[in-house]
Amino acid sequence: MKKILWAMAKPLLMLYLMGGFLLYALQRDLLYSPSKQVAHDYQEKIVQSEGETLRIIVLNEGKENAILYFGGNNESVLSTAKRRADNLSDFTVYLVNYRGYGGSTGEPTEVGLYQDALVIYDTLKPEHKELYLLGRSLGSGVASYVASKREVKKVALVTPYDSVRSVAQSKYPMYPIDLILKDKFDSVENLSTAKHLKVLILMVEDDEIIPNEHSYALANSMLKKQVQVEVIHNQIHNSISKSKEYFDFLNHFFD
Repeated sequence: MKKILWAMAKPLLMLYLMGGFLLYALQRDLLYSPSKQVAHDYQEKIVQSEGETLRIIVLNEGKENAILYFGGNNESVLSTAKRRADNLSDFTVYLVNYRGYGGSTGEPTEVGLYQDALVIYDTLKPEHKELYLLGRSLGSGVASYVASKREVKKVALVTPYDSVRSVAQSKYPMYPIDLILKDKFDSVENLSTAKHLKVLILMVEDDEIIPNEHSYALANSMLKKQVQVEVIHNQIHNSISKSKEYFDFLNHFFD
């Protein structure tokens, strides 16, 4: 009987172990999908960080206040440059090409993106009265980290998560994600020390990529007086910036 049960269970066990191995081996391919470098007419600022060359697209140069934008995992920040320049016209807007993205050198990792973000912030802050943060999807975790390490007044988080670890665990409940995952992007932990911070969370009503429960978990981890949550209807995870409400909320929040 035991031999029969083992014979039945063995293929399932092998499939489980193979799935876990693939998840571990390919996790950064799932988490990061770097955009290619594309020629454009926008100004760029080059920042050096840990031997890597980072390309930052500059919109509306010379404004007193600025917004530092960290994009999603497969986002080409160039693709929304005109829309952001036109709709955030009162601010200089910096669009960050992560390492490995948009002509920046290197390979993306959580530690690398965090370090680069601090270097970029410290490079740009002296040029402006205020430098606010805007992070979308993956970039919400990067923005949250910077906000925890610098005296930032305001950060807007678009379709954010409580942590990548939490999102991954909900998608792969059969695996011990905490042991498998290399890059955990824990925004709840990072923002737990940023009590001075004003936070705007923008969500879509039924996010198909990052379930809303993870955005609400992040919001609920903060003091009620410091966080504002807004839900944008008739959009999906990757189209939220096409909504007029999206830029209305941002301009009002950063004003």
